[in-house]
Amino acid sequence: MRLLVFFIFFISSQLAWAQQPVATDLLHSSANGQDSLRLTLRQADSLFLKNNLLLLAERFRLDASQAQIIQAGLYDNPTVTVELSAYNAEKRRVLDAGRQGQKFVAIEQLLYTAGKRNKRVALASEAARLTGYELLDLLRGLRFELRSRFYSVYFQELTLARFDQQLATLQTTVTAYERQYERNNVSLRELLRLKALLFQLGNDRTEILFQLADDQRSLRTLLTIDQPLRPVVRNAALPRYRIPTQSEDSLQQLALQNRPDLLAAGSLTKQAELNYNLQRALAVPDVRVGGNYDQASNYINNYVGLSVSTDLPVFNRNQGAIKAAKSQIGYQTQLQRQKTIQVANEVATSIQKVQEVERRVQSVETRFTEQFDQLNQGVIISFQKGNLTLLEFVDLIEAYNDSVRQLNRLRADRVSAYEELNYLLGTDLFQ
Repeated sequence: MRLLVFFIFFISSQLAWAQQPVATDLLHSSANGQDSLRLTLRQADSLFLKNNLLLLAERFRLDASQAQIIQAGLYDNPTVTVELSAYNAEKRRVLDAGRQGQKFVAIEQLLYTAGKRNKRVALASEAARLTGYELLDLLRGLRFELRSRFYSVYFQELTLARFDQQLATLQTTVTAYERQYERNNVSLRELLRLKALLFQLGNDRTEILFQLADDQRSLRTLLTIDQPLRPVVRNAALPRYRIPTQSEDSLQQLALQNRPDLLAAGSLTKQAELNYNLQRALAVPDVRVGGNYDQASNYINNYVGLSVSTDLPVFNRNQGAIKAAKSQIGYQTQLQRQKTIQVANEVATSIQKVQEVERRVQSVETRFTEQFDQLNQGVIISFQKGNLTLLEFVDLIEAYNDSVRQLNRLRADRVSAYEELNYLLGTDLFQ
């Protein structure tokens, strides 16, 4: 009877494994009948750049900041004043603006001094540059999330495939044991132990499905699609992820040159300096130049005059704004220094994480998986020969399932560690 039960167990295991989805399928039908979209990472990256709504929205903000440069370079419009005689009491005429009447026309243009216009253009240009850095920083963060979720889904699906295989096998075994229990060939304790194992494995599978659903939701939002994504990975070992050959100092310098958030901090400091220069220029009064024509109300008829006016900087010399702008330079400079230290420390920590996770993966991945796969297949034969008790068999199955789950999680953590290093460097180091 025991030989029959585990023969069924072995056949079910092989059939479940053979029925796993083929990697070359273009579409995969999910449990609810919805086809999933099969994409490589490169294809997902391309779709992300094309469809992501946050990036599209940020590009409009970039266009708006570019328009502010144009606005900052525009001159003020001239001011025109026209005065007409509303009523001539002597001649009793309304709007007496003819040859014998009165009209006054003046035009005035504001001229900026101390290079205010150029300083405003420089400040607007730096603000637009900051918007570009913010767009790059948004892209950096979203791409890191995309790639981490992509590989998280991939390795969770590998784990789920193994769990489905074990569940199918255990369900068949439990069914066989129930029949044998009805014939009094096995004890209730043995049957309940197998059912408990099946129940625990089902709970573990549900937990994986919940995490997978969260990752799928994030991927669908990032890619702006309404289908589940099924990652296509040609080589599960992912050889392009390897410990960098550059020194830690070189990688830190690379991050200091490329990190858009650090460049944004530098741009804010630059804006503070440009604003300080502008505020000092605003202390210099502008000049208003104009001309006027007066038909009959001046000391001579048909008077033509030239006007020049300016403010006298007696009370307001923009002292408060200048002082505030100078203090802002100090504030932004300190923030930039703090950001520089933070970036260097983040890179150093990320390198340590990469080295540790790589050491862990290299130490267990090949031999560990081969040994456990061999163990999983040998358990059946050993039990058939009476070399294993039911409890030993259950313990080995539990150990195998937990190890498969932990190993795939470690593989996902490895990719995430390398992608985090990419994120912290501000460049794609692993291609």
